[in-house]
Amino acid sequence: MPCTPHPATARLPGGGRCASRLRAALRRALARRFAGAARPASRLLRAALLVGLGLSLTVQAWDPERIVQAAVRHGETAVQGARALRLALAALAGQDDLVQIAGVNEFFNRRLLFREDADNWGQADYWASPLESLQRGMADCEDYAIAKYFTLTSMGVPHRKLRLVYVRAVMGGPGGAVQAHMVLAYYRSPEAEPYVLDNLITELRPAGRRQDLTPVFSFNAEGIWEGVGSVAVAGSATERLSLWRDVLARSRQDGFQ
Repeated sequence: MPCTPHPATARLPGGGRCASRLRAALRRALARRFAGAARPASRLLRAALLVGLGLSLTVQAWDPERIVQAAVRHGETAVQGARALRLALAALAGQDDLVQIAGVNEFFNRRLLFREDADNWGQADYWASPLESLQRGMADCEDYAIAKYFTLTSMGVPHRKLRLVYVRAVMGGPGGAVQAHMVLAYYRSPEAEPYVLDNLITELRPAGRRQDLTPVFSFNAEGIWEGVGSVAVAGSATERLSLWRDVLARSRQDGFQ
């Protein structure tokens, strides 16, 4: 399925929306839920993402030198990007966790330009690793979310505190066109409302302020869930989503946790 830039942000780095080809089996499993009776989007998003557990950012897992060295295999642009990421995270060290999360979100939104997979990779759907995206300097919605996810886990955020979330995004305000899109969700404390990291809107906002988003399903390195969050889909995310399995392996090979 094609992606097109958001009209209001088409000229900005990070501006765009993404509609990816979902895995056929998962699409069949979730189709009825996706087309079901609507509930307030903000409530759905909160319900889908409440996986609460306390979170304290650390930098113990972060090995920037290894990632810079791995970037050499991808090319000089990836090396420059990895070095810029290292500097950005060093500047964020010791700050409040939301400041750090917002900094990671802003780094990739500004560093990468929106581009469809067909134009960027010559494929209908390709999930790029963080270093692959930095080398190209371009990304679609999945690539933005993936880059932020692996950067945060490498900074010490447990995988279970983050979810990549496929959503229905209403574009241009109420009544606008609905597009498939991916965002990253971050949880500050057990019962807290999650924050949404999005390439469409760089400002870090809690789910309740993103009434334009309705979740379809979410996943991370440890599981996959239907839109309401508490119902797990049979099998792991790596079993059900081959694109996720592949990018997980490539990212870890590059030194991301």
